[in-house]
Amino acid sequence: MSEPDRFAAKNRDDLDRGEADPSQSRFRTLNELVQFISGQSPQTDLPMEDMGLAETIPFPFLAIVGQAEMKLALLIALINPQVGGVLLIGPRGTGKTTAARSLVELVPPVVRSACPYGCLPEDIEAGGLDAVCPDCAQKYGHGIPLTKTDRGKLIELPLNARLEDVIGGLDERAMLHERLRLKRGILAQADLNILFADEVNLLGDEIVDSILDAAASGAYTVRRGPVSATYRARFTLIGTMNPEEGNLRPQIMDRFGLRVLVEGLTGPDERLSAYERASAYRNNPRLFTGFYTDQTLLAQEELQEARRLLKDVIIPQDVAMLGIQLIRSLGIDSLRAEMTLFESARAYTAADGRTQTQFSDIRQVASMALRLRRSQFMQDYFQQRQIENQELDQAINRIVSL
Repeated sequence: MSEPDRFAAKNRDDLDRGEADPSQSRFRTLNELVQFISGQSPQTDLPMEDMGLAETIPFPFLAIVGQAEMKLALLIALINPQVGGVLLIGPRGTGKTTAARSLVELVPPVVRSACPYGCLPEDIEAGGLDAVCPDCAQKYGHGIPLTKTDRGKLIELPLNARLEDVIGGLDERAMLHERLRLKRGILAQADLNILFADEVNLLGDEIVDSILDAAASGAYTVRRGPVSATYRARFTLIGTMNPEEGNLRPQIMDRFGLRVLVEGLTGPDERLSAYERASAYRNNPRLFTGFYTDQTLLAQEELQEARRLLKDVIIPQDVAMLGIQLIRSLGIDSLRAEMTLFESARAYTAADGRTQTQFSDIRQVASMALRLRRSQFMQDYFQQRQIENQELDQAINRIVSL
């Protein structure tokens, strides 16, 4: 029996023993799904494999050891993009980048444009045939679909990306034919996908500003001379940063929904397990990831079911008022706190198979949604203005009393 066959047989034996059951339809809570994801123990003594230079196989999300809060935050962001993305904060070597890149296997399928310029039927409905490219106008006239169902993707933003790479610019191929046409940038490519910004605190200000503007509105406009175009950019933003290398501007920090503090593993058993899995992955990525195929499919089904149920989830007024009371008691001014807290609680509820959020759901996500939102500077600033207003009132009263 070949090594891949032996490995597949071991995987089937694990399923027979009940260590992993892909026939299980639902977990009771999202925490149970996270624990399931963290609990798989693959074979680690794998033979070396020559991968070649072109093939890239992400480390399985289910193989990441520990880091339950990080996994929970990332899964919530996949279930409900309205959460506003995730910022992973921690020192080097704690698995932040690995976890973000591994999400590609869990991103749910989406309906997207089949055109390189992003043309959609609703463009024609809103602006007529002139609103799409000539090829799509012709397809529409012949009844050929302009969209296709495609798997979700993880679009990575390079640290050396230029502004033109991010938002798009003139299409050089079209210019060769004496035509002016814009080429989509990274933000447009990230539409309905995950946009991953590694070391987001090291990106240039103009790059970060363009990302924030697009994330806030779900679209952006590019103008190059007489040519302009508006692109959709409805992406889930995931960023990582190491505070040792510099902080984020408060405006940028406020735009991230969930904030996770990623610390290193402390338990000796966990650290040894992380080493063994990383070593097995480096020796034979394909064989290592193959162990998690069935479990990954199960996790995908759970996340897709939660996304379908999300639209029916409501937050009772009494529960919402308790959440607002919590936010106000912490002295948080930004209204994005409510958006993140409630939307992440709805995602948690949907993953639990329920349609009515409870305060216990809010408690599960509160730390991720509300940490790092208070501004000591603004608290001191308003306190000083309050003192100043009191002095002004006292001065006015003294003059009136004369």
